[in-house]
Amino acid sequence: MLWTVSLCLLLAVSSSGVPLDRYSTKGQHKVLLISFDGFRWDYDRDVDTPNLDRMAKDGVKARYVTPPYLTITSPTHFTLLTGRYIENHGVIHNMWFNITTSEKLPYYATQFKNEWWDNGTLPIWITAQRQGLRAGSLHFPGTQSTYQGETQTVKDVEPRFYDYKNETKWRENVEKVMGTWFSEMDLDFVSLYFGEPDGTGHKYGPDSPERREMVKQVDRTVGFIRSLAERNGLADSLNIIITADHGMSNVYRNGLVKEITLSRIPGFSFRDIAFHLVDFGPSGMLLPKEGMLDKVYNALKGANPHLHVFKKEEMPERLHFANNNRILPIILFSDPGYVINGFLPVQFNTGEHGFDNEEMDMKPFFRAVGPVFQKNLEVGPFETVNIYPLMCHILGIKPDPNDGHLDATKHMLISTTEDLRQDIKSNIFVGLAAVAGFLVVVFIALVSFNAFKKETNDRSSEKSLPPGGKEETHQTAL
Repeated sequence: MLWTVSLCLLLAVSSSGVPLDRYSTKGQHKVLLISFDGFRWDYDRDVDTPNLDRMAKDGVKARYVTPPYLTITSPTHFTLLTGRYIENHGVIHNMWFNITTSEKLPYYATQFKNEWWDNGTLPIWITAQRQGLRAGSLHFPGTQSTYQGETQTVKDVEPRFYDYKNETKWRENVEKVMGTWFSEMDLDFVSLYFGEPDGTGHKYGPDSPERREMVKQVDRTVGFIRSLAERNGLADSLNIIITADHGMSNVYRNGLVKEITLSRIPGFSFRDIAFHLVDFGPSGMLLPKEGMLDKVYNALKGANPHLHVFKKEEMPERLHFANNNRILPIILFSDPGYVINGFLPVQFNTGEHGFDNEEMDMKPFFRAVGPVFQKNLEVGPFETVNIYPLMCHILGIKPDPNDGHLDATKHMLISTTEDLRQDIKSNIFVGLAAVAGFLVVVFIALVSFNAFKKETNDRSSEKSLPPGGKEETHQTAL
């Protein structure tokens, strides 16, 4: 009987700490991933941003994050969704292209080229749904496509001539996500995209007053997002992660520098090129004709101190931009401030991105707030491939193979999986200690009780003896 009671007590005590079902977060926490395209890590330094500041106090702020190379929109956004470097997920450019026909499609049309996106790597939308959750996406690059025949529970693709800077549209999109998708449809994960301040940074430059005004609009929107989360009763379940795909850098114009124009480089000729992607900022790729690879490479290598030329197999490993059949044999990128022109200078943007991801101007910002995140915590920089495993962990799903790791971000969380395991061990230890103490008390009580009982019986025996102190004996017949 004593051991039965003890076992029951052990079970009661060991489960009286944190319940085991708390350690499975699946279905308990929602995630909203927001991208403000082209929001550089330091854009809040020359603008009053009360809502972003409040979000940092209520949650986590990273000094900056490092996107993958190539630092342009579609490839870096697909890294956020998959946790894979660009060479591994295969969306290597904003533009779909065909090297046989020399056909190229611009950014918007590429969103509808399913084979460009669905090439073996699953975005988090599909991974979550395969594990019983519900996902949605609004305007995020890659939203339109299906992946292995599957699509999001709900999705919204922007129309062709969409005004990416319209603040009224922004608010309508936020109301749809918060009021309908999360509240009414009970989605678990949503990705939400805003096309600014990228467009303003391109047109006016990252140091312009127009860019600063757009950052204020972003800040107002962040405040609106958080207020709608409260209004729709999502504060206790929704975790909001806000980041961007890349930063922005000024382009040198008006005769400040000698522009890079490939056709003017001695020994180089477009007659030796079968296909090219240049005139799209500071990066480019070339496919030389048969037998012309070394000639083209040797003509360009060292031709301009601000132009970096690599054969695909010679690309620095840190850039993770070589091991994919879609990447062309020669890769070019320029130093910040310079763009790569083909036949003639045709680029007129004041700001550009697409530079080496180690350049500080290419670093985006990062904020996170919600029930799983610590408060008023500033963390050091990390790569954006690590955001995917973080989101999977919060959602309680098993991630697909990826290049990130939870170790890079778990210090942001109130309690990590390892902490929870330690809590379980601690609770079991406390339970065992309590049972041991209980058994000691019971043992002492039993010993004391038996001693008391024996003493009482002895006294009773003494009182029942006849006069003379000897016990009377009677003999009976056999």
